[in-house]
Amino acid sequence: MTVIGLISDTHGLLRPQAAAALRGVSCILHAGDIGKPEVLSALSQIAPVRAVRGNNDRGGWANRLPLRITMMFAGHAVHVLHILGELAPGRNDFAVVVSGHSHKPLIENRGGVLYINPGSAGPKRFSLPVSIGFLRLAEDAAPEAWLKTLHV
Repeated sequence: MTVIGLISDTHGLLRPQAAAALRGVSCILHAGDIGKPEVLSALSQIAPVRAVRGNNDRGGWANRLPLRITMMFAGHAVHVLHILGELAPGRNDFAVVVSGHSHKPLIENRGGVLYINPGSAGPKRFSLPVSIGFLRLAEDAAPEAWLKTLHV
């Protein structure tokens, strides 16, 4: 069994509450709008990190990040991109799709694909919660996801 930490829209701020909540995960996936490379460096002290570039990530460090990635965990294809609307319509060959951008936490199963937006772990915006997500993957079991609201 693998537990993956999901984070997005940090916009240059890695809150200590987010870092503490992510301790013990096998890997961290950052779904973009990282803000600055120091966020990725700090996350990499917790677990291996894979990240995609968000629409607000700019500069040389950000240009080296892919716009989307697909990885296999415990036999499940996990696709990560920043803006869900940029996923090709009808795409259902992934077990899990992780996105960010909206700052709205979401877990939804559509057509056998688990869609997860961990929300925003960065600066608080509007009345939206500050949150992260988790994904549990095991061979021969359906992916499971949950969200954690951070009290800041």
